[in-house]
Amino acid sequence: MKASDFRRIALSMEGAEEGSHMGQPDFRVGGRIFATLASEREGYGNLMLTPEQQADFIAELPDVFVSIKGGWGKMGMTHIVLKKASKDVLTGALLAAWKNRVEKNVKGKKKSSVKRSKLRSPKPSL
Repeated sequence: MKASDFRRIALSMEGAEEGSHMGQPDFRVGGRIFATLASEREGYGNLMLTPEQQADFIAELPDVFVSIKGGWGKMGMTHIVLKKASKDVLTGALLAAWKNRVEKNVKGKKKSSVKRSKLRSPKPSL
């Protein structure tokens, strides 16, 4: 696979849009990043997975998936080696990252609704 395949597949996800983070291409849903091409020059796409998903992907295909170094990797950020990934593997990994973001977006909206309702003062009783 190539960066162009990564881009095409990422943008095929419902609601996905391409943006830019620190001058590098990223892919967002609901305005939030689920994948990037920040490491394209090194031959990687980057995925926002959970630490558990990351461990599963790496265990299954250690030549294709690599934890990003440092704290980002500990949080689940994962490189996918584009030239070693099949279309099905890349699609599945991007879909997992996209689903994670969609679920977080929904949870975030619920939390912000609760916070807003707590900020409103109750109507005084007359």
